Amino acid sequence: MSGPAKAGALLYAKNIELLARFYEKLLSMTRLHATVELTILASPDFQLVLHAMPPNIDPGVIIDNPPERRQCAIRLFFTVPSIHAARSAAEGLGGEVFLEQWHGAGFRVCNASDPEGNIFQVRENVP
Repeated sequence: MSGPAKAGALLYAKNIELLARFYEKLLSMTRLHATVELTILASPDFQLVLHAMPPNIDPGVIIDNPPERRQCAIRLFFTVPSIHAARSAAEGLGGEVFLEQWHGAGFRVCNASDPEGNIFQVRENVP
């Protein structure tokens, strides 16, 4: 992706490096920029900005092991070549791809969570 992104999301992180490694490997994203406060990951279609939680919020956020799933009003989805492969990769990176699947027109989808408990979806295209 050259130039400013046309679509993306900003995700606050307690541990930027852990989340960057997770999304970078799981979604085959490229690390464009990294500082202590900010890491930018990109794919041809999407840019994910990981931002350190502000100091006034960080102490109040506890990440358990395993992390408690964090429900939110917005759920991002990412297309992967294989849900099965994503499930295996996520487990090795500290996350999880859940077993329950739904089918849509031309895809199947599963919910997943990252190492901090943020829930998102992985989609696999199907004929």
